[in-house]
Amino acid sequence: MMKRRFDKRRERPVAKNCPFCANKTEPDYKDTGALNKYITERAKLLSRARTGLCAKHQRGVTAAVKRARLVALLPFIVRA
Repeated sequence: MMKRRFDKRRERPVAKNCPFCANKTEPDYKDTGALNKYITERAKLLSRARTGLCAKHQRGVTAAVKRARLVALLPFIVRA
């Protein structure tokens, strides 16, 4: 009997607990304290797998961070 080469298709990680869904709120570009949790210390956006957000709110956080950068509330880059 041959062993199967690939056992099972790897499943994508599901959003753990989206804080925006739990609190029934939406990401806001003016709330820089909340947005700082979703960017690295080098001001890069974190992925959904790292943040635990659902797809809808990850898109919202991305748009809010980009808006906050344009209004100069968050940095585009951090110099070392």
